[in-house]
Amino acid sequence: MAARNAPAAIKPQAPKVFWGYTGNTGPKHWGSLSSKFSACTHGLSQSPIDLVPSEGATVKPILFDYRATPLSITHTGHTVQVSYQPGSAIKIGSKVYELLSFDFHTPSEHTLNGVRSEMEVHFVHRAKDGQIAVVGVLLDVGAFNVHLEKIWKRMPARESAEQIYRDVMINAADLLPKRKKYFRYMGSLTTPPCSEGVHWYVLETPVTIGEGQAKRFQAAVGENARPLQTLNNRLLLAPNR
Repeated sequence: MAARNAPAAIKPQAPKVFWGYTGNTGPKHWGSLSSKFSACTHGLSQSPIDLVPSEGATVKPILFDYRATPLSITHTGHTVQVSYQPGSAIKIGSKVYELLSFDFHTPSEHTLNGVRSEMEVHFVHRAKDGQIAVVGVLLDVGAFNVHLEKIWKRMPARESAEQIYRDVMINAADLLPKRKKYFRYMGSLTTPPCSEGVHWYVLETPVTIGEGQAKRFQAAVGENARPLQTLNNRLLLAPNR
């Protein structure tokens, strides 16, 4: 018999499920690694997809209100993620989504008419009702990106805990193209658990990244792009021409 006032037993935490981008833990196997990842295999609204230009639709503009924040960077083992302090957001119609973080993938996860870019950055937002909106920006090799370099100089070379540089201010707005027409569709997270119901807004116009900058990310993280998923019966809205 346990003592009357004995502390409750501590429930052990479930072991972390390891997943990756190659071999037996790669994207083809994500759905079998955990019951929580079932959407990766059985979901019908998965991301990324091929963005096919077509007759454009009239859509509401994205109003960006990104502000400067101290650099907070983490090498998660799967990507390099930059966390954002509260106060930055996008507005689409009457809906406001707060910017939580942004992260990088190489090569790009989305393709534009079958063509893959060198990299892609995902700006992750959440509304007060919990809805997630992700703005995707393609990165093509070209001119050296001075704004990105502020992050790259402090990019961990391997998996690491969060590092905060309070003397280094960054603004996510500096990583956006001037032209902000976008493709829109309903999709999912592109990493486990592949949760659906994500509002995707992928900007049509890429920004540039220096060839050396791209190689430095590849050396630190390696390829981390999920293969293309089937559109199924979803509606893909393309930019107006």
